[in-house]
Formats: sequence, C-alpha cells, structure tokens
Amino acid sequence: MKNRNTFAYLAVSLLGAVIFAGPSQAAETKISGTISKTLTLMTDSKLVGDVTCTVAGGPCIVFGAPGIKLRLNGFTITGTIPGCTVATSSNDGIDVVQVNNATILGPGLIQKFGGFGVLLASESGAKIRGITVTDSCFSGILLLGATDSEVEGNTSVRNAMGSEDNPCGGT
Repeated sequence: MKNRNTFAYLAVSLLGAVIFAGPSQAAETKISGTISKTLTLMTDSKLVGDVTCTVAGGPCIVFGAPGIKLRLNGFTITGTIPGCTVATSSNDGIDVVQVNNATILGPGLIQKFGGFGVLLASESGAKIRGITVTDSCFSGILLLGATDSEVEGNTSVRNAMGSEDNPCGGT
C-alpha cells in the first residue's frame, strides 16, 4: 500500500510539473562562419563570430517567423561583392518580408552585398538599432511598404556604389 501511495504522489507531482510549467524558451540560434545558402531564422538568433555570405542569387539571412530578434553582437556580416559593377537586387544581407515585429540589434556591420544591406518589405513593427551598413550596391536599409517601424541610431555609408543615377546612401 505504501508503494502505491508513493507512486501516486510521484505521478501527481510529475503531472503538476508538466501542467504548471511555463512555456519553454527555445535557445537562441548561434551564427558564425560561412553561410552558403540562405539562412531562414525561426527563433531569436545572435552572431557569435563574423559571418561571410557566399549565397548566390538570394539573401544571406531571412526572417521566417514574426517576433524574432537578431543580435549582431559587434560582429560583421560580409557579402562577396567587392565593387558594384554588377548589382543584383536579390543578393541582400538581411531580408524581412511580410514578417511582423522583427528586431535587428547592433552594434554590428553589414557590408558588401549586391542588393540591399537590410530590406524591410510589407511588414509592421520592426526595430533596427545600432547597425552600420556599408558598400551595398543598393540602399543600406530600405523600407518598402513597412509601417510602424523604428529605425534608429544606424549608419549607412558608401551604398549604391556605381549608381550615379540613384545614389542611395551616397556614392
């Protein structure tokens, strides 16, 4: 009888722990090294080292779910475009397209992409703070149909290189 009571107590305790436990937090995705195909973020993420993007024909990093934060942590995301003799709008550093409440936090550097450094398109509630974007062939940070977004404390220099007709961010 005593073993039966102990078993019942343990079963109820375990059930209570499962029912009353708070939602589990997924661990942040840690990013560093070379990215050779588009990386789609589904959870909060952070750079833990510099990143080199060798993705051809698409963005380096894409937000794939709402409410995600990407922390650059002082590191650099570098594309493979040494100059903008051939600009391609699909080779962006980071794309946030139709995904709401995305956050990109610096400090950090995004550089040398054939398209935009950061593209926010058809989304709402984004926050981009404390990043530097340089040497992108199009705009450093482009908001296209983005609403209620906070873009503060960022630096965009030497973007749209080679485009005297449309010098987004200076040539």
